[in-house]
Amino acid sequence: MLLTIDVGNTHTVLGLFDGEDIVEHWRISTDARRTADELAVLLQGLMGMHPLLGDELGDGIDGIAICATVPSVLHELREVTRRYYGDVPAVLVEPGVKTGVPILTDNPKEVGADRIINAVAAVELYGGPAIVVDFGTATTFDAVSARGEYVGGVIAPGIEISVEALGVKGAQLRKIEVARPRSVIGKNTVEAMQAGIVYGFAGQVDGVVGRMARELAGDPDDVTVIATGGLAPMVLGESSVIDEHQPWLTLIGLRLVYERNVSRL
Repeated sequence: MLLTIDVGNTHTVLGLFDGEDIVEHWRISTDARRTADELAVLLQGLMGMHPLLGDELGDGIDGIAICATVPSVLHELREVTRRYYGDVPAVLVEPGVKTGVPILTDNPKEVGADRIINAVAAVELYGGPAIVVDFGTATTFDAVSARGEYVGGVIAPGIEISVEALGVKGAQLRKIEVARPRSVIGKNTVEAMQAGIVYGFAGQVDGVVGRMARELAGDPDDVTVIATGGLAPMVLGESSVIDEHQPWLTLIGLRLVYERNVSRL
C-alpha cells in the first residue's frame, strides 16, 4: 500500500493506493504548528480505521510519497517518515526528484511541487497539450506542451479567499456558503454574492483557459483541460472549457513520481 500526502495551504489530502487504485482518502486542515509527533498520531487515527492496515503505525504501508507547499509542514513530515516509517521507502517531492516532466520556466525551483505533480499526472492520463485548473487556496492554471513539458501557468486568488475578502472588506457583506444560487440575478445579498463567485469564477476559467490554449497550441481544440481541487465541483457545471474532472490528480501524480524514484532509493 502506498500512502500519498498532498499538503496545500489550507487543506491536506491523503490517499491510499493499492497498486494503481486509490482505495481510501482523507482531507484534513493544514496546520503549520503541528509537530511530527502530532502528525503521526493523526495519521495513526485515520489509517487505523482502514481494514487493510494494521493497528500499529506503519503496518501495511509499503511506500510514502509527499508534496507540500508549506515548508514547515514538509519539514515535520520528513521527521515523521524518519522516526515512524524508517523502514519504508519515502519520496518527498523537491529539487532533484525525478518527475519525467521538464520544467521550462525562468526559475524551475520556484514552481510549486503540487503544480509539477499535477503536470506529471496530466501527461500520463491525457497527454499533451493540456491545461490543469486546480481550485485550491489559489486557483492555478498550468500548461503542459504537446511534448509533455511544463511551460508555465497562471495564479489567481481562490474561491474561498475571495469569499473571505468580501466578508472582511464589505461593510454590509458577510462570509457566505459557497453554493450555486437559484439564478444569475440574485434576489438577495447572499444569492448575489453566490452568483458573483460561481459565475464569476466560471467566466474567469473560460477566459484564462481560452487565452492559454491559443498560446499553447496551433489549434486550441487540441488542448485537454483538466479540473481538480476541492472546489472544482462548484464551477464544473458552469464552465464551457473543462473537458475532464479528476479529483485525485495530485495523488495520482504522487504515485507516478514515487514509482519513478523508488528504485533509486
